Amino acid sequence: MSRDIIKNHISNIAKIFSFDKRTRQKLPLFISKISAGFPSPADDFIEKKLDLNEYLIKKPAATFFVQVEGMSMIGAGINSGDILIVDRSLEAVDNSIVVAMFAGEFTIKRLKKKGKSIYLMAENPDYNNITVTADDDFEVWGVVTYVIHRVK
Repeated sequence: MSRDIIKNHISNIAKIFSFDKRTRQKLPLFISKISAGFPSPADDFIEKKLDLNEYLIKKPAATFFVQVEGMSMIGAGINSGDILIVDRSLEAVDNSIVVAMFAGEFTIKRLKKKGKSIYLMAENPDYNNITVTADDDFEVWGVVTYVIHRVK
């Protein structure tokens, strides 16, 4: 598959960021669940402070962030402009969403394994899936663990 064809069928990575463990900011964590209905006046107290680094990043040395460009993964809740948290220490198993290098380009896809065959699956019917062959330049860079995006 030519590089030009691949570019038209993948979600690209706009930016890659490393994890800076020194950055910490603890934010309030409320003890009770938040209801989408009417708020309870008794729920105005904070249980503890939450550091999102501790919650979202299990292995800082193996973690990086990427900003997505493209719409091939919208069915998985990954939109253009979103930030992904990626863990390189996790094993990419069947059905993982991965950041991979394919034919010299980064892509984000759902990894499917069937026997010895590997497929990179889009989560948008407007995009083609990719069949990985032994001749392809292919490497999984990490497993996506969280998606950060703005609520509309």
